[in-house]
Amino acid sequence: MAVSSSTIVKGRFDWGGLALYAFLTVLALFMLAPLVYMVSTAFKPISELFLFPPRFFVMNPTLKNFHNLLLASGTSFVPFTRYAFNSVVVSLGIVVGGVLISAMAAYPLSKHVDMPFRKSIFNVVILALMFAPQVTQIPQYLVINKLGLMNTYFALVIPYLAYPVGLFLMKQFLDQIPDALLEAGKMDGAKEWTIFWKIVMPLLKPAWSTLALFVFVAAWNDPWSSAVYTTTEDMKSLPYALTTINGGTANAIATAGTLGAASLLMIVPTVLVFVVTQKMVLETMAHSGIKE
Repeated sequence: MAVSSSTIVKGRFDWGGLALYAFLTVLALFMLAPLVYMVSTAFKPISELFLFPPRFFVMNPTLKNFHNLLLASGTSFVPFTRYAFNSVVVSLGIVVGGVLISAMAAYPLSKHVDMPFRKSIFNVVILALMFAPQVTQIPQYLVINKLGLMNTYFALVIPYLAYPVGLFLMKQFLDQIPDALLEAGKMDGAKEWTIFWKIVMPLLKPAWSTLALFVFVAAWNDPWSSAVYTTTEDMKSLPYALTTINGGTANAIATAGTLGAASLLMIVPTVLVFVVTQKMVLETMAHSGIKE
């Protein structure tokens, strides 16, 4: 029986694909190595922290570094859990508020073509992307101080709700949603608020999932706002408390493991949020194709 040439081609081993997968695997392991070393350092006892040559993996894991972290970052007046609570409240407030405000602002800019100065407003948003966040820090401080919001959660959340990147991302996704879907909702008697929550927000899931990831990572790792907008220790965030560990202790050997534990504690929530939102984005992009 004769065998067609296409069958022979399909039966060949794909050496190019194997080389590509091998290269990507090595690259992934190389990128993962610092994270693995950080986790290993967090559980190393002092006897293994300064060995030469250094050990990549911990041999005798211990939880003493986390115990020392609680002692170093907590006092009798402000426990460690207070710092963590402040960071969680502020991060969630910024994520929820930032996503809602960006989506509600992008909706009329994208779908209400009769909105006055619609293009001019969007051009101002694009212009805001050109400036570094540090440019607005002094005006933000003056506004928060004049409003009397210093040393409150509002001072830590409100300045970060205006997120031009988030509005731009939301509008770009909204432009891909067919107007026919919104018009069908209006024909069925749905109001603007119902259309926004029942039609627009579910279709925007890839956009607000991605935005929530970026905003959470930035808010969770930000010690600057806590240092500027708060005056009492009980309002400080976890990143601010952890940055004082190295400067407040003279013995670098004693704090090396503590800093490793602190780094692990800071990165675990961001990794979890990344895993959750990445799965949501991939599933949404795979199962909700939108065509005009």
